[in-house]
Amino acid sequence: MNNKKKIALWVIAALQFNATLYFVLLFALEGQGLTLFGTPLTDLGPNNGVQVVGLILGVVLGWMALRMSLQRAERAETALRHCTVQFADVLEEHFRDWHLTPAERDVAVFLIKGLNTRAIAEMRGTSEGTIKAQTNAINRKAGVAGRAQLLSLFIEDLMDDALMPGPKPQLSQAA
Repeated sequence: MNNKKKIALWVIAALQFNATLYFVLLFALEGQGLTLFGTPLTDLGPNNGVQVVGLILGVVLGWMALRMSLQRAERAETALRHCTVQFADVLEEHFRDWHLTPAERDVAVFLIKGLNTRAIAEMRGTSEGTIKAQTNAINRKAGVAGRAQLLSLFIEDLMDDALMPGPKPQLSQAA
């Protein structure tokens, strides 16, 4: 979650807290028989006690929900960073195993990102024929028939139990 959203949530929570504090003070003053700008506080509305309790509960539960939401967002961002690092590690491992040249590495990354031959050629400043030749070399070195199989190699590695967080499934042995 970006900082602007976090700040906006905290400002809303602070405003809600401020309003609750105001009504709690009004309720406390009402118990003392005081007036607000010459108006008896009992004239401000019925069931002020219920409203104050509702506001207090709203603030407490709102703050708890806000905290949990921010913690959940932080955990999700951390997990995404870990996945990104793992994906980069998997890419590097395969590229090293396949002995890709630096140009082939660049083309492979663009292929995995979903760019077409023309776009890759424009970005690399080469001809489409060169990109096609490099794509064929990548496919040959990786032992795949095309882009879909190339991408599936990386997805399979990322979904491998060794990279998945949490407890490993237990294999049952048949007697």
